[in-house]
Amino acid sequence: MSAASTADYTRQDVFDPMVNPELFAGVRSRRIFAFCIDVIVIALLTFGAGVLVFFLGVFTLGLGFLLYGILPAAVALLYVAFTLGGPQASTLGMRAMGLEMRLWYGAKPYPLLAAVHVLLFWFSISLLTPLVLLVSLFSDRKRLLHDLILGVVVINSSYHQQYVGDHQQG
Repeated sequence: MSAASTADYTRQDVFDPMVNPELFAGVRSRRIFAFCIDVIVIALLTFGAGVLVFFLGVFTLGLGFLLYGILPAAVALLYVAFTLGGPQASTLGMRAMGLEMRLWYGAKPYPLLAAVHVLLFWFSISLLTPLVLLVSLFSDRKRLLHDLILGVVVINSSYHQQYVGDHQQG
């Protein structure tokens, strides 16, 4: 990637809904379905980890059973940190729905940011009720409250890859 195309790609107007409305078309509804898929994946991973914790508890004469208290939260946090903060910049649910996350200037999120993102999501839902999700109805980029706080956007990955490919060639 040349310096000129990198500069064009990382400008903030890349994620401007007036310039590229295709980046945000259908993001809100697909994000809901992605969340449902991720909940199922996390539940399956938690079940698998629960089996391991059971055997750990047997071998440690009951001490390992204490991990059951933090197991679902730990599995969810690790899942999001390593998928959303990974090279694909999306969880399995987001990939299935054709979404990815980017920082406001175009970079991919890193694992710590992904972990903070999911923690802010759950804290905002817990403290402010699900009505906090209504923020996306008034956001031009269809961002949620925790997206605004962290400076991230969720976009259509297929259009984004096409846009980057077009600007690398030209």
